[in-house]
Amino acid sequence: MTNPCVLSLNNLTKRFGSVVANDAVSIDLHRGEVLSLLGENGAGKTTLMNMLFGHYVPDSGSIDVADEFGEMHPLTLGHPQAALDAGIGMVHQHFTLAESLTALDNILLGSESLLSWRHNRNAARRKINGIMERTGLAAPLDEPVGKLTVGERQRVEILKALYHDARILVLDEPTAVLPPQEADTLFENIGAMTTGGLSVIFISHKLREVLAFSNRIVVLRHGKKVGEIATEDADERVIARMMVGADTPATPRVSMEPGAKVLELKSVTVKGDNARTTLHSVNLSIHAHEIVGIAGVSGNGQSAMARVISGLASPDSGVMLIDGHKINRFTPPAMQKAGVGRIPEDRHHEGMIGAMSVAENLVIERLDDPEIQKLGFLRRKYIRSNAEELSRTYDIRGPGIDADARLLSGGNIQKLILARVFERSPRLILANQPTRGLDLGAANEVARRLLKARARGAGVLLISEDLDEILALCDRVIVIHDGQLFEAHSKDRQAIGLMMAGENIC
Repeated sequence: MTNPCVLSLNNLTKRFGSVVANDAVSIDLHRGEVLSLLGENGAGKTTLMNMLFGHYVPDSGSIDVADEFGEMHPLTLGHPQAALDAGIGMVHQHFTLAESLTALDNILLGSESLLSWRHNRNAARRKINGIMERTGLAAPLDEPVGKLTVGERQRVEILKALYHDARILVLDEPTAVLPPQEADTLFENIGAMTTGGLSVIFISHKLREVLAFSNRIVVLRHGKKVGEIATEDADERVIARMMVGADTPATPRVSMEPGAKVLELKSVTVKGDNARTTLHSVNLSIHAHEIVGIAGVSGNGQSAMARVISGLASPDSGVMLIDGHKINRFTPPAMQKAGVGRIPEDRHHEGMIGAMSVAENLVIERLDDPEIQKLGFLRRKYIRSNAEELSRTYDIRGPGIDADARLLSGGNIQKLILARVFERSPRLILANQPTRGLDLGAANEVARRLLKARARGAGVLLISEDLDEILALCDRVIVIHDGQLFEAHSKDRQAIGLMMAGENIC
């Protein structure tokens, strides 16, 4: 880059006990540049950015940042306010919003004094409306965040960062819940802002976006910077090799003849409070040896469908059958006994109990199994050996099987859930956003496991906002819009994207 440097990370090192999360990492960022920071889950990307934003204090190293006149100054470490004052904004991978407050109040929180907050709301609203108009990131400002969809919450996070007039913006998986057109719009507008001088660090596992929208790529592996390349000189194979140290070929999907019906939804209606919790007379069938993809913008009824199939909600009308047997009792244990395995959308809140150990979380859905307990007493020896075996098989990395599950990274929590589900060999697998936030290697492993389940005769319902994932894995694609299902008659990416936005559906 010929533009001046606006940020320098100088030999940053961070340890957590015996684990070296970052090992002498140095990176420069230039004015108007989009720099992609890549690496496997646990490679140290988020830790590095948390040091930049003051959430962590490095054990050694320093950070320099340019002021508004372009002069470099040392950044005070360990103070988020210092980062904000220096013009650094960060959008975290996992939401940091107060659910009881409105979207507007969340955006203002921490940026206005208590006395002036109410007085400045009108001016703040005008500014935020202007940002939304420029970026296309619409969010209902007066709605409590707790009632927003996952996608709307992500947009609030991005709006909050942009509201602070950041000159350097860190985006940690910003498009994980956005449909293709909305993601493209976001990057188009970010591109326009970089022309005006905004500099961006972009963390993502979506290589198509990385190659399309960044100028330069830096790769971390096991906490170290192992490579740097101009985007114009890179392709997916080169990046994958840099990330994992070897080629990671995707598992091919072979054609298979569908078997008997595993799941049937007949005129299922859920009368929810909003679009996210509503279904309108839905009909759907999934066969053995089949993966059916549900593509849609977040908040169009995916949550309601997943809750019914997993037993967390009962339909107001209609019938659900699994292997031809009508479901009369909608509870999670009843669904598990019927042969449903669930990979939930929110892995942190619905996929595990953070205060319980990794070993305990791996058997939490099998507590009535005599291998797990006898006369009400847990068989600890078996639970530990089971955890050790599954940790090896599914490559669950972390502090150990006796550590609290909350200490695992997001990718390793997902591996824990996958191990718990796939080892039961369910007849129907509900995979709700199964690769969100996962690196290339982990996402390929999820795909391999889903295809393996399909091959053995399971039916798979894949709910995903990653259209590339759906097109690569699914035998059939169904678009969900406004609580209704529409069959996609081709796998044309643009056509399905338009259907997701409510166009060309009938």
